[in-house]
Amino acid sequence: MTNTTSWMSRLKELATIELSEKQVRILSLSMIIIFAIVPLFTTFPYRVNIFLSWEGAYRLSEGHIPYKDFGLPMGFGYWIIPALFFKIFGPYFLSLVKAQAFINIVSGLAFYSILKSFKVNPGIRVLSVFVYCLSYSFFNFWPWYNHSVIVYEVLGFSFLLKFLLRKKNLKNNLMNIILGSLFLFLSFFTKQDGGALAFLIAFFLFSYHAILDKNWKDIALFLGLYGLWIAVFFLPFVAHGIGYWFNLGQEPHNSRIRLIDFIEVILTESMWEKFYLAAILAVFMVKAQHLRAYLNNKPDFTFFLFALGILVEALLFQVTSYTPPNNNIFFHSFAFAFLLSQLQNKFNFSQIKNLAPILVLVMIWWSGTYSKYIIRIAKRALPESSSVDYEEISRNSFMIKEESNTVKRSEWIFSDLRAFRGIYMPESTVKGIERVMQMSEIKKNSPSVLNMTELTPLAYEIGFELEKGKPLWYHKGVGIFQPQVDEYVQEIKDGKYEMVLFEYIPTLNNFYPDEVREALKEYYQLKDSFLAPRTPTNADIEVYVRKK
Repeated sequence: MTNTTSWMSRLKELATIELSEKQVRILSLSMIIIFAIVPLFTTFPYRVNIFLSWEGAYRLSEGHIPYKDFGLPMGFGYWIIPALFFKIFGPYFLSLVKAQAFINIVSGLAFYSILKSFKVNPGIRVLSVFVYCLSYSFFNFWPWYNHSVIVYEVLGFSFLLKFLLRKKNLKNNLMNIILGSLFLFLSFFTKQDGGALAFLIAFFLFSYHAILDKNWKDIALFLGLYGLWIAVFFLPFVAHGIGYWFNLGQEPHNSRIRLIDFIEVILTESMWEKFYLAAILAVFMVKAQHLRAYLNNKPDFTFFLFALGILVEALLFQVTSYTPPNNNIFFHSFAFAFLLSQLQNKFNFSQIKNLAPILVLVMIWWSGTYSKYIIRIAKRALPESSSVDYEEISRNSFMIKEESNTVKRSEWIFSDLRAFRGIYMPESTVKGIERVMQMSEIKKNSPSVLNMTELTPLAYEIGFELEKGKPLWYHKGVGIFQPQVDEYVQEIKDGKYEMVLFEYIPTLNNFYPDEVREALKEYYQLKDSFLAPRTPTNADIEVYVRKK
């Protein structure tokens, strides 16, 4: 009985412990690092579109010059970190996973810095970092431009908010605005839509501070520095045709923005965004009863403007960057932190007895993120039945489904090629790659190969030189345009290539140009075909060789 009482008293003491600033830092940093490195200890299915991450990083790491040696309709900010990791670890898919682990750590630290700038309660900081890791970082285990654009934005704001909210004198704070403007520009130089929205948020924050302080020097400095970075990153490439390739909605590009799309998506979807927006505006209505005092409270009102800006960005970003889904999910952690910070003077979030249950609730809330790892491993260990028993009505049998030829992920296998190590693909893909590697056309030194498929690491494995002066990827109207298509068609007519790998995806609109495939069917010989590593497996990689 005495021992039980002793344990109970110790538990009560533990429950009332309040986390110190140092403990909060250690706990937050531990969560950021652990969530970031978990993917390093697992394997992955081949992901749709990951070919773009690989080839851009490979070209930069090989010294290819953007816009001169390869064209792309955006900036190359997205590939800087992956290219560095290719240099260090080699041009392998697992190097991309390592690069993304680093990106996730950096973005988590930047998010934590933003919370510090807003003087968010230590317990709320821990909870918000947990939400950020679970909702945004954890499931991003490959570099992707729609994620990198937000990471650069968060990193930029981590410095700009230090400048705005912790400023003592310009001399001691100058590096914050220099780095903040640089990373905010890199956001734009990764993806124009997210980067432009980030710039607008920063502009409104600087404008608010300028009006409040009656001092416009800071906003002028920010705009000047941002303009400087534009000059630094654009001027060296003017001679190489950046004006043609970089998509600002000009010919041959189109803006791909329709007002009806925004109206439809925002009204019929966006449930979480609208919920947070209503909650944040409700907070403003309460604070607006003492509007002058609220406007003069720089940290509080800046946090309100920032959270509001992030939500507006998320509402727009989901329309302009629509693939893959949930590109805009970054808004959760910012809105969560803002709303909880409104309660930080009324509830002690730093006490263990209060913090621990909320952490559990957050885990339940975001179980969909980490459960994917568990389910994926379980499906590989316990393969699904190839047929459905319609005699018994269940979740899988209440509706009669048409038979599909899709190869289940549980049946995918690994390749022995180093660039593909740790990545599983359909057996048809792996065996097809093995056959290609044995073909006489690519046995010679530096064979002439055109690879219009998602298997971009074949450039490294086969050892052929990537062509210079051509597009980075081949989605017609996005990464390649009619002049380049006509050039490829003519080169195929002339028999320039010993081998052409072409991916035929009938459900996508000119993802690889149809005109090129028609020319191949006429002037080249189809030697082999096998499944592309996509889900569903409804695309083929066709192997064409020059007619003898």
